Amino acid sequence: MIAVTFALPAESSGFLRLLQNKSKRRNNGITTIAGKIDNHVIEIFHTGVGGKICRQRIARFLKDRKLECLINAGFAGALNDQLGVGDLLLARNFSTADLSLTLDSLAHLPIHIANLLTVPSMIDSSEERNRIAQTTGAVAVDMETEFIARSCAEHGVPLLSLRVISDTPRHPLPAPPSVLFDLDEQRTHFGRLAFCMAKNPTAIWRLISFARGIGRARERLSNAIVALVRELPP
Repeated sequence: MIAVTFALPAESSGFLRLLQNKSKRRNNGITTIAGKIDNHVIEIFHTGVGGKICRQRIARFLKDRKLECLINAGFAGALNDQLGVGDLLLARNFSTADLSLTLDSLAHLPIHIANLLTVPSMIDSSEERNRIAQTTGAVAVDMETEFIARSCAEHGVPLLSLRVISDTPRHPLPAPPSVLFDLDEQRTHFGRLAFCMAKNPTAIWRLISFARGIGRARERLSNAIVALVRELPP
């Protein structure tokens, strides 16, 4: 079985549409979605956003499971403008599975191989992005991969970390991180977001543009995961 993890259903929805024979499963107190890509059995699991919830959920998910590979997928924020919205990033520093096979299957897509950094919160300002890039050597950030990689190493599961860029210094988040997502409640407060947009009407167009970019990025990521899975031994 191949596992594919995402932080949230908003990231996995495109891939779910491509999955055949879908069904829900419940094990160790967590719900997953199983299905097939050709002859490959796939299990999709949502880790939640951020280290606290991700550590708890991934530990329960991997307990007593035998996996051929875990593909850690989702969105990431670029630290420089060499990456664009919709570009794919294969995290060299976290991936432990055979990368040569990965590169062959993704050769036709705009993929970058570089280091990814896991951070405790979304990065808003260009200045902060630049500082992190200079001090760490990473090209993008997310909020879960480090914890997934640790758990995979403990359980001996090969990991492929594949992220798609959702925002960059040139195309930043359309609202402050605290408005876009509440880490404690693991959801977006749409009333809070609407209030923020009402106070700054020009931000509405940034939000619309951001949503369109996210939709295209999600589709590209979904197709890339399918290409990856089809290259793995049945």
